[in-house]
Amino acid sequence: MKTIKLLAFVITAGVFASSCNKSSDAVVTTYYQTQDQMGRPAINTVFNVAATDKDAFNVTPPSAQGAAFQAKFQARLLALYPGYTTNGLGLTAAGFTGVLATDVLTASTTAPTTFYDGTNVLTGRKLDDDVIDVELTLIFGGPNALTGAPMNVGLISDHVNGNDKAFLATFPYVAAPW
Repeated sequence: MKTIKLLAFVITAGVFASSCNKSSDAVVTTYYQTQDQMGRPAINTVFNVAATDKDAFNVTPPSAQGAAFQAKFQARLLALYPGYTTNGLGLTAAGFTGVLATDVLTASTTAPTTFYDGTNVLTGRKLDDDVIDVELTLIFGGPNALTGAPMNVGLISDHVNGNDKAFLATFPYVAAPW
């Protein structure tokens, strides 16, 4: 009798084990999460004060960033530059922070791709664009309404005027690390 029970158990276990799907073709679902966004470098660093806001900004889809962060960015801009009226693009504090709060690079199909080249602004970004100087100029260096001269001249450059290694002329374009 013990042999029959043992045999029944082995057969049942074998049937159960053989019915399990052990196929190597099983689909595995992988989920990814954004860890950092830097379409416009330093914007999150400067305009989000709290670490929780910095983290939230990095994982918020760009389509929701403006609504979630524009008011905070505007408050920070006005704290950094209490006399802000408009910048070199003619944008008010609300307009400018609305642009900055959505961390995407716009691209022009009719103008050169550049962060700023003296004429074209925010039409993309070239590898050698000095994005920090452009951002500082747009924040602090708008023209004085009376004289047209740049305001806050001491705050419109980080004084890093080039890469320590030249960019390559072919892909991958960035120089090898030291």
